[in-house]
Amino acid sequence: MYSAIVFLPLIGAIIAGAISVYGAHQRISGTNEAAHGRRGGRPHSAEGENGADDNGHDHEPAAAGSPPAEIITTGLLIVSAILSWIAFLTVGFGDEIAERVQVFNWFSSGTMSVDWAFRIDTLTVVMLVVVTTVSSLVHLYSIGYMSHDPYRPRFFAYLSLFTFAMLALVTADNLVQLFFGWEGVGLASYLLIGFWYKRPAANAAAIKAFVVNRVGDFGFALGIFAVFVLFNSVEYETIFANASSAEGISIRFLSWEVDALTVTCLLLFMGAMGKSAQFLLHTWLPDAMEGPTPVSALIHAATMVTAGVFMVARLSPLFELAPVALAFVTLIGATTAIFAATVGLVQNDIKRVIAYSTCSQLGYMFVAMGVGAYSIGIFHLFTHAFFKALLFLGAGSVIHAVSDEQDMRKMGGLRKLIPQTYWMMVIGTIALTGLYGTAGHFSKDAVIEAAFVGHNAFSGYAFVLVTLAALLTAFYSWRLIFMTFHGKPRAPADVMSHVHESPPVMMIPLYVLAVGSLLAGWLFYGVFVGDGFEEFWKGSLFVADANHILEEMHHVPFWVVAAPTVMMLIGLALAWWFYIKSPEVPQGLAERNDWLYRFLLNKWYFDELYDILFVRSLKWVGRFLWRKGDGWMIDGFGPDGVSARVLDVTSRVVRLQSGYLYHYAFAMLIGVAALVTYLMFAP
Repeated sequence: MYSAIVFLPLIGAIIAGAISVYGAHQRISGTNEAAHGRRGGRPHSAEGENGADDNGHDHEPAAAGSPPAEIITTGLLIVSAILSWIAFLTVGFGDEIAERVQVFNWFSSGTMSVDWAFRIDTLTVVMLVVVTTVSSLVHLYSIGYMSHDPYRPRFFAYLSLFTFAMLALVTADNLVQLFFGWEGVGLASYLLIGFWYKRPAANAAAIKAFVVNRVGDFGFALGIFAVFVLFNSVEYETIFANASSAEGISIRFLSWEVDALTVTCLLLFMGAMGKSAQFLLHTWLPDAMEGPTPVSALIHAATMVTAGVFMVARLSPLFELAPVALAFVTLIGATTAIFAATVGLVQNDIKRVIAYSTCSQLGYMFVAMGVGAYSIGIFHLFTHAFFKALLFLGAGSVIHAVSDEQDMRKMGGLRKLIPQTYWMMVIGTIALTGLYGTAGHFSKDAVIEAAFVGHNAFSGYAFVLVTLAALLTAFYSWRLIFMTFHGKPRAPADVMSHVHESPPVMMIPLYVLAVGSLLAGWLFYGVFVGDGFEEFWKGSLFVADANHILEEMHHVPFWVVAAPTVMMLIGLALAWWFYIKSPEVPQGLAERNDWLYRFLLNKWYFDELYDILFVRSLKWVGRFLWRKGDGWMIDGFGPDGVSARVLDVTSRVVRLQSGYLYHYAFAMLIGVAALVTYLMFAP
């Protein structure tokens, strides 16, 4: 069963890829035949056969064989999702114990032998449910959303490849297999973000995501090396069984003697910072919106960005023994939560607002991990997958309705024209902001309570920031709803006349996700946070004996419990006042605080700062090495330079060979005179 869950998406990707190649061959053949048969016929349009509009949609006939690619990949994902739910119920709530399923021996090198094997425990099956459920719904949604794209077989192949890589990551039984999936989701994200490759912005965003993640992955690879040095193994069982033996051990790192577990966990977390878009390595995530909207939903809700949270939870036996590293995780998570929330306040692109919301909510998850509440971090990951996928796919439905417009300033008045999409977006918003009884209420409030009772150096800092971020989250989330669906229409009349509800194939996934957004927290709160914790997790998350955070958080003062709800109501009231009651207030406030508005609108100027510190400086270094190092030194004094100098010398010496006898006689006379002179005066 587990092999089917993991490899069915890969089979779908291969089949869809083959269909895509066949379709490309058919298009090329058709183009060549048309070119040979065209004798003075009418010219191509300005866009040409391979033209694309501003949103990357190509204006070619649909590729042959597209329906089979969609049906096969979506069908296989649905089967994988059903099997994942069966595994979730049998492992999490049944009597089935954790197990190791070996698929094949991968490779051996020296003392390291690596198998491709599945580690099946509660943490694994929770992630299987999240990944396959959201991915299958995204596949189904994409059938409608990408219906006019001739390259959709390739798109579905990439989606299924993305899902397979994430499944390989969460089922890994060792760090090498984890790294395979880790890099696989990075590759798939590059392909999907840049899917509309004719758009320069999409290409730039794909490259940016790939490069920024390489920075984090460099640290992650070093962390894996450090683990192997400490335990002489990359297998989880060996690492976890011997984790306590590494306490107090020092290693030499960058000429310093440092605590081995601390530096190892920090290096591993560096990978999580890149993959999960945490503060300082977050810059790729908003730009990833250049990909098709279903890609955004998959990246933000179920796959790539959740990989870092999962990795910290999986390696909790190491992180639990490295309190300094956990404090740093808390610091970065809290800073990310407030940073992304402040930037989301002023963004106008509907997808970017939701993207910064994802960045902020990932900060919440890492705060929970940092204070040692690993199950709460996974709980928020679990509930977040439903309402964030709902919001992204709902945004896609809005974009689909308004002729691919994404600027909320050019929307408004859509509530009565697309009521189903409106209510789906409202459900996603109330879940995100934490309305009582929704999924977000249970998980996000639990994170805030855990931060309050945390014991590391940054727990108080985290509690204040994530509580404030709850207010900002409510404000920018309702701002999105009010600007998009309420008020007077701000779109051109021709756009408003064509506004229409999305087809059922796009709406059905929204209905399913809406149910999860409302009920997932209530249904599973007990097993993630409450009395059913031990029976459900069965030791798949390691909690030290001194860690009583899950018990302590149930005894926090009432004001701590009420604070997130109060913040949510304040944010809602401010958004209503700004964008419904007095819509002139935001512009006046922005004009009076222009410096602050521009600071937030430009995302704290991180892109500009990195451009100065890294991009321009590296370009200057590259240009210097090219001109001076390669051009002047290597070409001047290397093999090419030596051969050039030999040619220079020989071209001058050859001029002495004039062919005249008296020239040679004169040269001989000079030589004889020089020799006689030397013999006369030599000692």
